[in-house]
Amino acid sequence: MAPRQYPVPALIASDVDGTLLDNAENITARTRAAVHAAVDSGAGFVLATGRPPRWIAPVVDALGFAPLAVCANGAVLYDPDTDRVISARTLSADILVKLAEVVGRVLPGAGLAVERIGERAHDAATPQFVSSPGYEHAWLNPDNTEVSLADLLSQPAIKLLIRKAGAASADMTAQLAPHIGSAAEMTYSTNNGLVEVVPAGITKATGIEELIMPMGIGIDQVVAFGDMPNDLPLLLGAGHGVAMGNAHPEVLAAAAEITAPNTEDGLARVLERWWNPNGG
Repeated sequence: MAPRQYPVPALIASDVDGTLLDNAENITARTRAAVHAAVDSGAGFVLATGRPPRWIAPVVDALGFAPLAVCANGAVLYDPDTDRVISARTLSADILVKLAEVVGRVLPGAGLAVERIGERAHDAATPQFVSSPGYEHAWLNPDNTEVSLADLLSQPAIKLLIRKAGAASADMTAQLAPHIGSAAEMTYSTNNGLVEVVPAGITKATGIEELIMPMGIGIDQVVAFGDMPNDLPLLLGAGHGVAMGNAHPEVLAAAAEITAPNTEDGLARVLERWWNPNGG
C-alpha cells in the first residue's frame, strides 16, 4: 500500500513483538538508529505492548534508552526509567469470577491465568503472574506461579489470559464475544490459542491517549506501528497507522500504510522518511 502524505509526527508509538523486535527478539542496528534519530530530533517514542512491565527491561536494554511504556494492552502505564507503575486499570475479582464462569461454559477445558501488578515491574509483595492448575503456556520459559482457581480469581488483575492449546485465538474470541459483550475487552496478540482480556474500554489507544495528554500531544500527531489485532485500536486511532508486512490480515486491511516486515526493518523504513540516521 502506498503511504499517504503525513506531516512529521510528534510521537512514535510502537508495538514490541513482531514490530520493533525481529523474530529473534532483537532490535536491529538500522531500527535502533532510526529510533534514536527521531528522538534526537525531538520526537517522542513510546512502547505500546501486550507485555507486562516485568518484560520491558530487555527492550529498554536493546534500545539504549528507557521510553515510557503502555503495557498489558493499555491497562498499565509504566516508566522503566524509574521502575514506576504510573497507573493501572484492573479487572475486579467479581468480574474475574463472571469471566471464568463464561469460559467454563463456552470453552470447556481452557486454562486461565492472570497478570497482577504492584508499584514496580517486579513487586516481591505478591506473585504477579499466576495460573490455574495445568495451565499450558503459549510461549517458552514461563514464569508463572500455579495456584487454585479460587485464589487466581480472588484479587484484581490487569489482564486475564484464556488458553486452549490447539485452538485458534480468533475462533476463541468469536465464541466468547456474545457471552462477554461489553463486560471486558478481548483481543489477541498471537493466534496460538490465547485470548487476552483487559478491563472494558481499555486498549492500547486509550493507554497512549492517557500517556500523551500531559505532553500536550494529540493522538492525531502520533504515528503508530503494529502487527496483530491488539494493535488495531491504536492503528485506527493514530494520525497515521502503519502495519508491518508480517501483520495479521485484519491489521493489513485496516492500516493507512503497510511497511516491510519486522525482519526487514519495516519500522525504520518509515521513520527514515522523516528522520535520517546519517544526518543528511
